[in-house]
Amino acid sequence: MSTHQHDLGPWTHTHVFDHGNSQGEHRTRWVLALTILTMVAEVAAGWWTGSMALLADGWHMGTHALALGVAVFAYGLSRRHARDPRYAFGTWKIEVLGSFASALALGLVAIGIVAESTMRLWRPEPIAAFDALVVAGLGLAVNLVSAWLLRGAHGHHPGHDHAPHGHVHGTDLNLRAAYVHVLADAVTSLFAIAALLGAVWFGWTWLDPVVGMAGAVVIGVWAVGLLRQSAVVLLDREMDHPVAAEIREAIEADGDARVTDLHVWRVGRAQFAAIVSLVADAPLAPADYRARLAVHDELVHVSVEVNRCRHAAH
Repeated sequence: MSTHQHDLGPWTHTHVFDHGNSQGEHRTRWVLALTILTMVAEVAAGWWTGSMALLADGWHMGTHALALGVAVFAYGLSRRHARDPRYAFGTWKIEVLGSFASALALGLVAIGIVAESTMRLWRPEPIAAFDALVVAGLGLAVNLVSAWLLRGAHGHHPGHDHAPHGHVHGTDLNLRAAYVHVLADAVTSLFAIAALLGAVWFGWTWLDPVVGMAGAVVIGVWAVGLLRQSAVVLLDREMDHPVAAEIREAIEADGDARVTDLHVWRVGRAQFAAIVSLVADAPLAPADYRARLAVHDELVHVSVEVNRCRHAAH
């Protein structure tokens, strides 16, 4: 009988492994709009008043708007192509790719701040302290509101990716990239306020570039951390994840089967796919071995290859 006459439902499944973060996407759009409005207001005010501090900060906000735009675009692209069969394991990694691009941009911002601060130390320039304080205060307020909006949409605390009982709590790396961008800008504004107050109260004009370098170091550390997190997913470097060891333990539970080849990779924030090749003296059916892995909700796509091999357990 032709396979077209059968209902293949029990043997097929959707490849939409990760259903996105609608709250995170929604809030990122709000933060993007707020950032663009602030940028336009600062550039317009700087042009009207002739304040270079306002103009500079306005264009600086533009770089963060670009990074937030990448995050929003990645969310939309991932959602739009979620059911496109050309993506063998779903579209979630589009969001991770957006995170990686944002981290690169953040690293370039840090390098730019170091370069500018070095020039200011070598060749000091007069500071319009009042204008700069107004700009820094406005930037700090906007970024604190933005960070609060994005923080509330994270869902799970970063760094706790694996919890007891086989459940994985994943981090939305695309949202984390947007959050780190606004947080970095907030830290920059806070450091700038401290430096400007030092210049006004004590005449320490050298403090501005020194604090700028300190802020750049903090931003650089965050950028590197985000790059590493994103690269691990993009390069499928997941074999040191606890779920890999748990798969081996579950398959080899009866002492007869031995895992000879194992591939584990992430297909969603908290979802994994796996290919397991095993040998056993008296092998069970592949469905029986898959049943042993059913307790792990994070495993959403599992292929099992079973081979008979005498004395496999020895």
